[in-house]
Amino acid sequence: MADNTHFQAEGALAVARLVASELQAQQAVPPGYFQHVDAQLDPLGGIHWPSERPVDKPVVLEVGAASVFRTVQAAVDAVPAGSTHRTQIRIAPGTYRELIRVPANKPRISFIGLGERAEDVVLVYNNASGTAKPDGTGPYGTGGSASVRIDGADFTAANLTFSNDFDEAANQEMKNRQAVALFLTGDRAVLRNVRCLGNQDTLLVDSPSRGVQSRFFFNHCYVEGDVDFIFGRGTAVFSGCEIRSLDRGSDSNNGYVSAGSLNIQIKHGYLFTGCRFVSDAAAGTVHLGRPWHPSGDVEAVAQVLIRDSWLGAHISGTPWTDMSGFSWQEARFHELNNNGPGSRVTPTRPQLDPAVAGQYTLEAYLRGTDGWAPQLAGTRADSAAAPSGA
Repeated sequence: MADNTHFQAEGALAVARLVASELQAQQAVPPGYFQHVDAQLDPLGGIHWPSERPVDKPVVLEVGAASVFRTVQAAVDAVPAGSTHRTQIRIAPGTYRELIRVPANKPRISFIGLGERAEDVVLVYNNASGTAKPDGTGPYGTGGSASVRIDGADFTAANLTFSNDFDEAANQEMKNRQAVALFLTGDRAVLRNVRCLGNQDTLLVDSPSRGVQSRFFFNHCYVEGDVDFIFGRGTAVFSGCEIRSLDRGSDSNNGYVSAGSLNIQIKHGYLFTGCRFVSDAAAGTVHLGRPWHPSGDVEAVAQVLIRDSWLGAHISGTPWTDMSGFSWQEARFHELNNNGPGSRVTPTRPQLDPAVAGQYTLEAYLRGTDGWAPQLAGTRADSAAAPSGA
């Protein structure tokens, strides 16, 4: 039987207040045990609601040399389509050289690295956009080059590395050398203590189709690359992350951090908050972003905000630049309250109006229409966690 009260945000809050009030009236709890019973609370924005029922235990699949599953893809293949339970794929330390695909009909899958560090579990392959497919049907293309592609919703990953180690230097004759490490389209993905390694087009944060929003939360992660290495039409929040631009050896242009292509109808694109932008590249030679209009799509208008972050000396004094004939000034590029040697306020560096800064917070980017709040997981606001002392 469906429960449309207790597991619905407003209903759950109302029931909780009734229970707390009655326990207080019956003196069944010490005075002051419940606090702020009548306080106003946004039931969606103030409570973390998991995508699966908190009473359901996750299914656990082990991957490793001594486990039932020797590859990550074999474990993914074993997950039933349409499962309402979370499946934790726990991966033993090691390097797994394989193509990994999580289809859209397999939501609620978690990749968990069992090493002491994210470096201990590496999911890697080496296809590039121009790499020929084995069946002779042509090259893989940029999206097809991904070492790992996640189309299932409510995906999580923790304590591991996604990598594409395609060797650009050894393949100079190849025209298209974009090589994706991780390609995300499924909504509500959470990645914690994860590394994404590559060169051009390392991390593709996308959505199932134009005009459809998918949200991604990167918490204390590491992303490296050189050209457009964070790109796509998704809504992505990078909180407390390290963003490293690789040194291409140029004294004038060592690449671009982002190439967003958000649909104009969607308000929130990329947010970098509390991040560190670092590099060994020459001072002033890396751009923060440029506007990507796939196939000339005029409705793909990047939105990028970098706020409360540290910018290294490698960041250009004019950090936003044009792309394929489209002006950066027509995109939605802003900074706010940054510091570091690569940070400054000039006419070519638009600053977000403080009056609207509250509309461009981590919470606002992730909330959507369903009140998604993964940043609250594990806190006192987590509906899936019992309060201390209960």
